[in-house]
Amino acid sequence: MPRIGAHVPTSGGMAKRSIEYAKTIQAEAIQVFASNPRGWAMPDPNLEADQKFRELSEELDLETYVHAPFLINLGSPTTSTYENSLASTEYSLKRGREIGAKGVVVHTGSAVDENHVKKAWQQIEKGVMPIVAKLKDSDPWLLLEPTAGQGQSLVRKLDDLKNYFDALDWHPKVGVCLDTCHVFAAGHDIKSLGGMTATIDLLVEIVGAERIQLIHANDSMDVLGSLKDRHQNLGEGEIGKGPFEELLVHPAILNAPLILETPGEEPEHGREVLLLKKMRK
Repeated sequence: MPRIGAHVPTSGGMAKRSIEYAKTIQAEAIQVFASNPRGWAMPDPNLEADQKFRELSEELDLETYVHAPFLINLGSPTTSTYENSLASTEYSLKRGREIGAKGVVVHTGSAVDENHVKKAWQQIEKGVMPIVAKLKDSDPWLLLEPTAGQGQSLVRKLDDLKNYFDALDWHPKVGVCLDTCHVFAAGHDIKSLGGMTATIDLLVEIVGAERIQLIHANDSMDVLGSLKDRHQNLGEGEIGKGPFEELLVHPAILNAPLILETPGEEPEHGREVLLLKKMRK
């Protein structure tokens, strides 16, 4: 069965705050930021704290994922942004390895300018391939998260993922993190009966079930095809509860944890974790 959990805070330390948060909401998997999500800073690790976090995670049988900084845009036409994005991606994978994470989530990004799209794919191949080529079997996956389709998104619809995987030579350590709010905003109708199943089937057809490594389980404040990335608590948005029941029985996501990125903290996430666990039964 897919594990269920949430993105958890790290202020106060992962070995303390993140673990206690996970215990409180009864999470089976968590996602953390390993550095400032809105900056390029790459602080030195605290090896002792990392080891403590790994030990506690193992005691709780807790799987961990890292979300790389939001500033990363591997398709950017701006040289400094592109170079910082490569460095931040490599750093996030390193931090994922140090804390025992199973995967590192990176947004698929944007070409920004419609005239830069071809160049964007070329620079992704040139810059990211050397990074993923270093990954060993024991290292975290690099998980590509399609965005809500706004602007010159490189992955507007799931079919566009093929371009990303082609650029990265279908490397065996590159997978997908599917965000339900994003895919709904981008125009995939997961709300209608059978829509979630059809969308996951499509993703399997494009990348294969083994590459579906993580699900961000979020409702949406906005309607289908809005191109707006605004998360809502489960059952309180435009998607509703039904599609998540469909999602939880799809065989392709049996090994892909569901991570909440919804508004609120322990009380809200605790209720939503419980809701998803009831659906899972």
